[in-house]
Amino acid sequence: MHWTDYITPLMEGAWVTVQLTLYSTVLGAVLAFVFGIGKLSPNWAIKGISVAYIEVFRGTSLLVQLFWLYFALPLAGTAMGIDLRLPPVLAGVLALGLNIGAYGAEVVRGAIQSVHTDQHEAARALNFTSRQTLWNITIPQAIPEMMPSFGNLAVQNLKDTALVSLISLGDLTFRAEQIRNFTQDSTTIYSMLLVTYFGMALVVTGLMRLLERYVTRWRTVGG
Repeated sequence: MHWTDYITPLMEGAWVTVQLTLYSTVLGAVLAFVFGIGKLSPNWAIKGISVAYIEVFRGTSLLVQLFWLYFALPLAGTAMGIDLRLPPVLAGVLALGLNIGAYGAEVVRGAIQSVHTDQHEAARALNFTSRQTLWNITIPQAIPEMMPSFGNLAVQNLKDTALVSLISLGDLTFRAEQIRNFTQDSTTIYSMLLVTYFGMALVVTGLMRLLERYVTRWRTVGG
């Protein structure tokens, strides 16, 4: 086979990788805000759940989380008489989203706590409730601070998608490994894989920088 014959299957795998990255990043962003804000909650139950989620998913391997969702969860469900089998795509999205969400939650928490206390005092002077202060003052000022870290997490999430190949999900890495096993052309395959991931990472970085500029501009106009 000529190296040009590798392009079509690799692009098919790349499309799966793009979908995994998009879905899991969106899920992770939602979880980051939910549990990042939850960790600052005065309610001990909400704070406890948030801390537990963050510590568990930051303190364990993403690969183990993926294997647990795909292999162990169905066995646990069978023992309870429940069908908990997950399609590979869903297991991959959940594992990636839960993992990046835990790291993102700490970014959200840190950004919220970095908002100057004068802003909170001004909100109290205006008789804002805690919820109004959070959503109308704190979060709008904290979001621009979160964006660089979120950009790094999005790129890391893209690279972490390679792990889903271990549950036979036909992503970019899985397709590359299939071709390599068939052709034994390791140098060409892995070189193309490196270039493809690098190109995708550049795209993600560019998109996140555009989003960061938009958020900063929105905050400036809004302020």
